Amino acid sequence: MARPLVSVYDEKGNLTEETIKLPDVFKAPLRPDLVSFIHAQMRLNARQPYAVSRKAGHQTSAESWGTGRAVSRIPRVRGGGTHRSGQGAFGNMCRGGRMFAPTSVWRRWHRRINVAQKRYAICSAIAATGIPSLIMARGHSISEIPEVPLVVCDKLEGYKKTKDAVAFLKAVKAWADIEKVYNSRRHRAGKGKMRNRRWKQKKGPLIIYNHNNGIKQAFRNIPGISFLQVDNLNLLKLAPGGHLGRFCIWTAGAFKKLNALYGTFKAPSQLKTGWRLPKPKMTMADFSRLIKSEEIQKAIRPRIKPAKPQEKRKNPLKNFEFMCELNPYAAVLARAAVLKSQNKDTSKKKVTKVSKKKTLKGAKAKKKSGKTKAAEPAASS
Repeated sequence: MARPLVSVYDEKGNLTEETIKLPDVFKAPLRPDLVSFIHAQMRLNARQPYAVSRKAGHQTSAESWGTGRAVSRIPRVRGGGTHRSGQGAFGNMCRGGRMFAPTSVWRRWHRRINVAQKRYAICSAIAATGIPSLIMARGHSISEIPEVPLVVCDKLEGYKKTKDAVAFLKAVKAWADIEKVYNSRRHRAGKGKMRNRRWKQKKGPLIIYNHNNGIKQAFRNIPGISFLQVDNLNLLKLAPGGHLGRFCIWTAGAFKKLNALYGTFKAPSQLKTGWRLPKPKMTMADFSRLIKSEEIQKAIRPRIKPAKPQEKRKNPLKNFEFMCELNPYAAVLARAAVLKSQNKDTSKKKVTKVSKKKTLKGAKAKKKSGKTKAAEPAASS
């Protein structure tokens, strides 16, 4: 968060001349893993022990019949004259028997929480309340509010009428978040309806004040609104469900007290002994923006683009050597084709020689036959 000052608004939503320096706790590192863990541990501390009676399932006289009766060896109820006699007892598989591993009140219900970890988680939750994207991602309707974090004058702490509280929420454009709560009210699924948890609704704004001069009385009847006194900030309300980004409305007195409560990066806390605000590992978490900044871009050398060797593409159908690299058997096939063509040529030559000899013999025979035919008529004459 780059801006050093936060504006203060009056009860009518108008900007006042007062500005407050942004407390260093809003620059604390965000640790969603730690917030989720501490939230789960704190939720365990609100559990109430429960257990079944130690006598349950054993309030009957029963003994096993032993073997030899073609029935299981489970203890069976004594006596007669009723359907209960002879039925199995005590076992977890029996009707009227005890459960397996009966629950006990001496279970480890609660958890000890490291104080430093709890304070670190609260600092992370406070820092997340100053980031609009996280607040909107959590589901709050803050598109029209003037500023985040929203700080209001201390006159709000003296409100005692709900109509004044409603007028204030509408003036600072926070009423859209209350309408979201109204629209989200629905019945709970399951048996919680029988256990005084019939309705469910979303969370609305969290009002953090310094002195309660009637502010709780004014806002308590508006659904979804929660309250915290700045000296007693609670992670269960700052990050409900272990999720960062609760929409908070601060009074000016409470906002000014944050540096004394959680300290700064240069000085420890004045009100929490031994606590020093955790420093982020990176002052600028946006790494891509950091690399692209002018200071770093001037100091670094230009990027060297390595020359990519261009591979010579050869056509294996035209380049016989490349074809042999791809298919070594192509040389064998080519050699076989050459031999085959040579064999064809030799066979053709033999055929032509034989045919020529035959034609010469035929011609000689014709000449002889012609001479004999000419001599025969001469003799007859």
